[in-house]
Amino acid sequence: HTSRFSLFCLTSGLDITSSGPTTIESASGQSVKLDCQFTLATEDSGPLDIEWSLLASDNQGDDQLIIMYSGDRTYEDYPTPVKGRVHFNSADPKTGDASINLTGLKSSDSGTYQCKVKKAPGVRSRKMLLIVMVKPSKPRCYIEGHAYEGKDIVLRCTSNEGSKPMKYSWEKTSDSKLLPASSVLDPVEGSVNVKNVSASASGIYRCVASNRIGSDECVLDLKVTAPPNTAGIVAGSIIAVLLILLLIAIILFCCCRARHRKKYEKEICNEIREDVPPPKSRASTARSFTVASQRSSLGSMSPSNLHEYALKPQYDKIPSSEEYDRPPSQAPLPPPTAAKMAGPNLSRMGGIPVMVPAQARDGSIV
Repeated sequence: HTSRFSLFCLTSGLDITSSGPTTIESASGQSVKLDCQFTLATEDSGPLDIEWSLLASDNQGDDQLIIMYSGDRTYEDYPTPVKGRVHFNSADPKTGDASINLTGLKSSDSGTYQCKVKKAPGVRSRKMLLIVMVKPSKPRCYIEGHAYEGKDIVLRCTSNEGSKPMKYSWEKTSDSKLLPASSVLDPVEGSVNVKNVSASASGIYRCVASNRIGSDECVLDLKVTAPPNTAGIVAGSIIAVLLILLLIAIILFCCCRARHRKKYEKEICNEIREDVPPPKSRASTARSFTVASQRSSLGSMSPSNLHEYALKPQYDKIPSSEEYDRPPSQAPLPPPTAAKMAGPNLSRMGGIPVMVPAQARDGSIV
């Protein structure tokens, strides 16, 4: 079969006449025409078939048929990434124009496309490489480092999207319109290194990111200022820290002192309570003292004085506990007729003087 197929190819008059470039670059979102012109001869008598395929990027994948013309009909509803965006350039491809148009290009449309024209006994094909390039997205301009006099800074410009190769260029649009003398430009990375920057470098800078199909730009306002007083900032920070530590120390000292004072007062209070004995009952003390003094007085009197002693009203009864508990203002006054008996008179009557002990406020005998 192979030898016969080769023989048919050699004897057929079918030929592809397109001589345009086999590599095409186009921008994303645009349309492109893949050219495939052919001619027929009288000996090519079989049915005409035209096939366009997207070849696999490696040998392990399968080719994808994207559009086909056969039996005077067009077939383009194949499940491929370009479905609905690929059409024949001519309404009647059998006239010799097998070219196709791809619309709404995407970066994923990049690849090798093959045009194959078959009309028995002839078969011809043509391959084209399509490169869909993406225009650079709007770049971002920014400064690395502090824009202080005498410092080193870097002006950077980056574009997140865009096909390679991409190139960056910087220019100053204000004042002298020249980059600083100490600057070093890197067009691939999009950076400008400025050593020992000075105030004269201040101004408006513009960066342009570009590739073969488009460009975009951004603007940067550089303001170089005098460096801050770092010594004053450090001294102020140290003083602030010391003041905070002093305040904390004062608060802790006051808290400890107040706690120590409270503990000392509590200990003194406990010592006083331990030294004072519990008070005795005034009623029982007074009653025992009265009974004892009466017994001693009665024991020292003679029978002749006993009758006279019994007539005295203040010795008629022993005071009750209610009378001793009564406040001084309510205590009963002694009868006005009762006279105190002096020591000499008591001796003439045969009595014996008795020393009455003193009594404290809490009931104890002194």
